[in-house]
Amino acid sequence: MASSSTSSFPKSFKYDVFLSFRGEDTRTNFIDHLYSALEQKSIYTYKDDERIKKGKKIGDELIKSIEDSRIYIIVFSKNYASSSWCMDELVKIMECHKTSEHTAYPVFYDVEPSEVRKQIGAVGESFTNHDMQEAAGKWREALKEAADLAGWELKKTADGHEAKFIKRIVEEVSLELRTINFYIDENLVGMETRINDILSSLGADYDDVQMIGIWGMGGSGKTTLARVIFNRISFRFEGKSFIENVREVSNASLSGLKSLQSKILSDVLNDKGMNVDSVYEGKNMMRRMMRCKKVVIVLDDVDHIDQLEALAGDRNWFKPGSIIIITTREQQVLVANGVKIHNVNLLSDKEAICLFGRYAFRREIPQGYEELSGQVVSYAAGLPLTIKVLGSFLCGKSILDWVDALDRIKTIPLKETRKKLELSYIGLDDDYKEIFLDVATILKGWTKDSTIKALEICGFHAKIVLQQKSLINFYHNSIDEECVGMHDHLEEMGRNIVRRSHPDMSNKHSRLWDSKEIEDVLANDLGTEATRCVQFYDGELNPETVMRGLRKMRELRFLDVAQQDVYLKQNVYSNLEINEVIQKFLNAVEYLCNWKFNQVNPYFPNALRYLRWNHYPFQYLPKTFQANDLGALEMVDSHIVQLWEQGERKVLNKLRFLDLSGPQLRTFDLGLTPNLETMRLERRRNGDLVELYLPGECLKLRSLILDGIKMRKFNLGMTPNLENLILNRSELVELHMSGKCLNLTYLQLYESNLRTLDLGLTLNLEKIWLYICHDLEELHMPHECINLMSLKLGGLKLRTLDLGRTPSLEKLSLYSCNDLEELHMAQCVKLRHLNLFGLKLRTLDLGRTPSLEKLSLNSCIDLEELHMAQCVKLRHLNLFGLKLRTLDLGRTPSLEMLSLYSCNDLEELHMAQCVKLRHLNLFGLKLRTLDLGRTPSLEKLSLLSCIDLEELHMAHEYAKLTSIQLEGLKLSALDLGPSPMLTFINIRNSKLRTLDVSLIPNLHVLFLSECKDLVELHLPSRSIKLNSLRCTNSMLRTLDLGLTPNLKELILIGCHNWVELHIPIGCLKNIVYLELTGCLAFTSFLFRLADQTFGIQNESLELHFTLKSCPFHPDNNSLKFEFTRFHKDDLPSLTTSLEELISVGLCACTKLERFSRSIGRLQRKYN
Repeated sequence: MASSSTSSFPKSFKYDVFLSFRGEDTRTNFIDHLYSALEQKSIYTYKDDERIKKGKKIGDELIKSIEDSRIYIIVFSKNYASSSWCMDELVKIMECHKTSEHTAYPVFYDVEPSEVRKQIGAVGESFTNHDMQEAAGKWREALKEAADLAGWELKKTADGHEAKFIKRIVEEVSLELRTINFYIDENLVGMETRINDILSSLGADYDDVQMIGIWGMGGSGKTTLARVIFNRISFRFEGKSFIENVREVSNASLSGLKSLQSKILSDVLNDKGMNVDSVYEGKNMMRRMMRCKKVVIVLDDVDHIDQLEALAGDRNWFKPGSIIIITTREQQVLVANGVKIHNVNLLSDKEAICLFGRYAFRREIPQGYEELSGQVVSYAAGLPLTIKVLGSFLCGKSILDWVDALDRIKTIPLKETRKKLELSYIGLDDDYKEIFLDVATILKGWTKDSTIKALEICGFHAKIVLQQKSLINFYHNSIDEECVGMHDHLEEMGRNIVRRSHPDMSNKHSRLWDSKEIEDVLANDLGTEATRCVQFYDGELNPETVMRGLRKMRELRFLDVAQQDVYLKQNVYSNLEINEVIQKFLNAVEYLCNWKFNQVNPYFPNALRYLRWNHYPFQYLPKTFQANDLGALEMVDSHIVQLWEQGERKVLNKLRFLDLSGPQLRTFDLGLTPNLETMRLERRRNGDLVELYLPGECLKLRSLILDGIKMRKFNLGMTPNLENLILNRSELVELHMSGKCLNLTYLQLYESNLRTLDLGLTLNLEKIWLYICHDLEELHMPHECINLMSLKLGGLKLRTLDLGRTPSLEKLSLYSCNDLEELHMAQCVKLRHLNLFGLKLRTLDLGRTPSLEKLSLNSCIDLEELHMAQCVKLRHLNLFGLKLRTLDLGRTPSLEMLSLYSCNDLEELHMAQCVKLRHLNLFGLKLRTLDLGRTPSLEKLSLLSCIDLEELHMAHEYAKLTSIQLEGLKLSALDLGPSPMLTFINIRNSKLRTLDVSLIPNLHVLFLSECKDLVELHLPSRSIKLNSLRCTNSMLRTLDLGLTPNLKELILIGCHNWVELHIPIGCLKNIVYLELTGCLAFTSFLFRLADQTFGIQNESLELHFTLKSCPFHPDNNSLKFEFTRFHKDDLPSLTTSLEELISVGLCACTKLERFSRSIGRLQRKYN
């Protein structure tokens, strides 16, 4: 958000908040809690250490901290004014507060504002010691000024509850900082009014799902505006997602929309493993999974109705209060979906001048450039993108250069915005112009690394220009790859530059990217030497046509041919399985095609530097192709058997990148590629690489990826620059790694037959992944592997593993190494993640692992001893199927999740102060007692099948607890205490005799199953949010439901002692499912709406019940009732009758008679 003054730059601060307080009053209670709450919200807070207060006057360090803080929170307590230090601090704070950059807020902790303002009461008493001091006057004035400020008074806020009081303070400070921080980004100009227009349309309290459309031309700031609004309001929502480049991603491939659906689900549900198999399934998943969360979602650059239908198809997908923001250039997309439209206005002259100055000068416009800047901005016509590009172009240029540029600007028509941007292109060096045109026509959307590789092969210094020029930007795609982006106007401008010299003669264009134009040029043999780059899908063109058309493109340096997938042609979108008959047919077609292709004489221009042709239909490269300049060759899934026909040994001296992954390649000789840097040969469809020849030296080889090689022995030879080695699905029994592989950082072996592996001389390894090497019995690690960060071993035959000295190791995973009995870990001081599965370890000593964050020990069924030191950073601990008898967590103050599953011998669990523990899950332990200790952050508690547990000690109050599940325990009593956030309780097979949930006002669900000893249940007098109550086979006799107006499900089964149920009038008005079989004299009782979806009333129901014989009228045997239809208008009277039927204490006959009379009108209506 920009400042209202577009000519000034706001100050940045070191601290968000400065806390002023009297230590002896509040340091160890209120201040500690407030400081912690602020830090949890990422509010950088200054709280001075009591040890620095040596003298009576504040020092320069503290004064500087006050000046470097944006907001001051002054906590007035009874003894605050007794400290001269606090008084001097307050004077300095009030002095800073009088400037526009600082804000002070008083907090009246245990004193009233009037006591501070007038220095009376406790404040007056504490101030008496200062009356004779020289500074007393200014101190009194500072107290009065501070007391007059708007702030917070504990006694009058949140009924005096400190936790709620602190929460209120933090929320308001957080909101103010969010507002202020928008002013910090000095490159956001003119946004304030636009933001407020949209926010005001949303209102403060919105209960409906709102869809807001931001419509405007490309480059007008739609995305920036959406991003700022998203950043400002997203903290209020339960889930959020910002989806960039919807148009580009969805149109790029068939899986585009699926990947966007997956990203939304992953973001909102905070689950990175969400996958969508089809767009249809994605819609259903979003409809089903997101309607329980209030979300804010931004869909950026939508250009088709199908995209909006796939990503936000209907408002009922989302929980009321959700907001969906759509940016688009297509107004009809918004109109067709009934979306409220906000048109983005272009920048005013004042805003444009400010924005231009920040790009052209990185500050305000200096003297002498005002008039020239005004002329530039007037020609930009308020388009932010144009202003940014022109500003970057003119940055650092002299006035003469500016004048020259302005003269050229005047020749460009104002309406043709695209051409205005061309000034930046004109100012580029020749190489940079070529790079720009390559990106605009071909490389946009490629990954950054692939783009740099292609450009550098073609002779350009791509790294420098791509990172420095604002004509090109970068973004992350749905799988988090960094990709090259370019604004649409710039892309159109670049393509226009290529076309305009010969607008009607595409064969004379330097670059060809349009499939129709390429087909015309190749089919009619119109190729010329003017063409430098070609990228196309081969479509309907046969290889003979393509090869003939390429013969005249002698200067072609870049060729990218992609074959359209047969699946695409068949319009099959997901879960395609080709049966055996179809596969045989396709194989026959492929055979015929191969026969035809091999009759064609292939041809490639000798000028080629970059050649990618997936599904290349020939078995060899053309004989006539010299390939002297070829730097990259990629032919994935091709028919190529070997590079040259008849074993010709034509050397490719400039080839740096090679990928021949596919089913046909049988042999390759690296001696033909002496300067190769990266090589990938992966098998496809059960193809196998039979022979791979490595010369004695591959001095430049950096990455080698092999899959499916049939070789049994492999010698790397001299590969001193090798960094990346992947050998998958091989028959290797011997791997010889030269002592010269000192640069090797990544090693991966998958499905090999190696028995031993010696890594002794690979000292710089960073990652080692060895999977399913079932014969590997010996692994020799370097004595010192100081750079190793990740070690993952799976399915090996190792018996012992000595990590040696690995001080940088962060992740260690040993999976299904079923023979591993010894693991030696030295000082792994940086180890963060440790995952062990299926080992034979009997003891495990974690040693010195102070950085450990996640520990998972799964199915290590022989593990009897676990020694944990001070794991002060441990957040997740998961133990499954161990033989431990005792577990002492030691000092684990950061522990958030603890799961102990099927540790059937565990009898003792010692938990210290786990103040951050949020989730506790215990299953199948032998514990008799469990003391949760100090766990104030606990949110979910699950104790299942701990059949010996007799005592559970919990704190008196859990402010964050939301869910409790207890099953099969011997507990006879459970004291939950006040739990304001608790919404879910599920207790099964318990020995509980009493349960008191009267202090849980927000309970939603209460399940009590097979609690056969339960005789007392106390509910809150008001359970406004309770919607489901189930109790089966208990000893309960009476229950008072209290006020439960939202109850939708009430199931009481098999509680044969139950004689009284008190239900206030109106508490069954929303009932959907009611069953009382075996309770209240009912042999059977069932009431349910035909559709059991909560909150939906259909025009049919099922109601039948059978009463036991009445002891007062034994001759009455007609105690049955059945009714199956009703009208929704009659539901209120029906539920009222049900309330009377099950709650009035009369004999069975009288109950039935009263109910039959009250419902007789409904029976007559339908009979």
